[in-house]
Amino acid sequence: MHHHPSRRRFLGNMLALAGTGAVPFTLNLAAMGNAAAQNASDYKAIVCLFLAGGNDHFNTVLATDSSSWSEYQRIRTTTDSGSIALPGVGATGGVLPIVPNSPQAGRTFALHPSLGPLKELFDAGRLGVLANVGTLIQPTTLAQYKAGAVALPPRLFSHNDQQATWQSSQMESSATSGWGGRMADIMASANGSSTFTCVSNAGNALFLAGRTVRQYQISGSSAVPINRLNDSLFGLPAGSNPLRQIISGEQSDPFQKDHAAVVARAIDAQATLSSAMSAVGSGVPDPTQYVNPNTGVAAVNPLAVQLQTVARLIGGRSTLGVRRQVFYVSLGSFDSHDFQRTNQADLLAKLAHAMAYFDGVMGNLQGADMRKQVTLFTASDFGRTFTSNGDGTDHGWGAHHFIMGGAVKGKDIYGSMPVTGLGHALDVGSGSLLPTTSVDQYGATLASWFGLSATQIADVFPNIGNFSNRNLGFMAG
Repeated sequence: MHHHPSRRRFLGNMLALAGTGAVPFTLNLAAMGNAAAQNASDYKAIVCLFLAGGNDHFNTVLATDSSSWSEYQRIRTTTDSGSIALPGVGATGGVLPIVPNSPQAGRTFALHPSLGPLKELFDAGRLGVLANVGTLIQPTTLAQYKAGAVALPPRLFSHNDQQATWQSSQMESSATSGWGGRMADIMASANGSSTFTCVSNAGNALFLAGRTVRQYQISGSSAVPINRLNDSLFGLPAGSNPLRQIISGEQSDPFQKDHAAVVARAIDAQATLSSAMSAVGSGVPDPTQYVNPNTGVAAVNPLAVQLQTVARLIGGRSTLGVRRQVFYVSLGSFDSHDFQRTNQADLLAKLAHAMAYFDGVMGNLQGADMRKQVTLFTASDFGRTFTSNGDGTDHGWGAHHFIMGGAVKGKDIYGSMPVTGLGHALDVGSGSLLPTTSVDQYGATLASWFGLSATQIADVFPNIGNFSNRNLGFMAG
């Protein structure tokens, strides 16, 4: 990876090392860098929905024109071991046709049968598709890829490294911050406190790691308290509970003092967050159960629960004093080497159900339509191969993704859908796609809507200068 720190970041680091004599200029530099945040009088949030494991995009968004469909059925049906091909095009049991506003000559498209709620959002203009996006350092042709003539992302087809590269533009071993966190670094001054600028409901997320801003991790449907902190302990009444004083009180040892200070901040943050979420209350209804398309059995959708928590946090934005927030949620088990046809159908049903639920809540959050202020986008390790073993697929590269929200120029496919088949100009092997759009371009488009300037975007996305098109046009404004 080639990283070129911006002049502003270099000067900032040098001034930070220079000591108190440089403070006035350092503060002035920070003020210049955060101008966009200071002008952020409205509220905006970005939600990264990560499909962990590498979603098979070929069965998610499909080309259904005659030649494409014939190749799809031929290659994804193997005579010796089975098929992962979906049912035929049609009204009964088939894939779900979508008609983008910008037609691609001679081609038609559809979504997986489990994505009915997303088809409705697409038709309503609040969902767009970004075709063939993936990790790139610079625009790359198949000939350049085969010759090793250009810099390539490290360790392609590796889960850990490609997750890290998607989320940070760096490989796993060297990644220290993610582009969601770097955006938050710039915009955090718009918030009364940086504590709730980056929030993960899916564990520690590299995507949310900032250079200065730290992510706040939440689990389940509410903030997690310290057990027995506010009730009786060993027979003592709640008012006499000494636990808080023990774990966060005054300490003389420097290490104990720092630890106590961290714990005290965590306790205060949990209390603030719980209060803000409680105030939202029934304004964010519980999600309905989703239905497993393979069994017909209804069950709780864990992704919808994660998004319910995000919605409650957005509902409590005034109490939390935030104007810009970045969230991270995740749905796992997309590494479909086996049982892909049934497993992916269930996973995509969860995805569609959760996204539609979140769209509905944003449409009437405490009596206000927040859709134009909240944008959700999907990401994943990589796509899959077009060839299969009859039961699943292998690790690929480029993939198709969804962007959802009221500010999204929906009902369209952005970028060019690749040829359906093998041996074409974007096939790096077994039908794995050479991306035609980079993650940096994807993120830069979202960052521009979020309020970052061109200079700030270049600081967040180290490779964006290698691409001429730095705004893909899928966001309004």
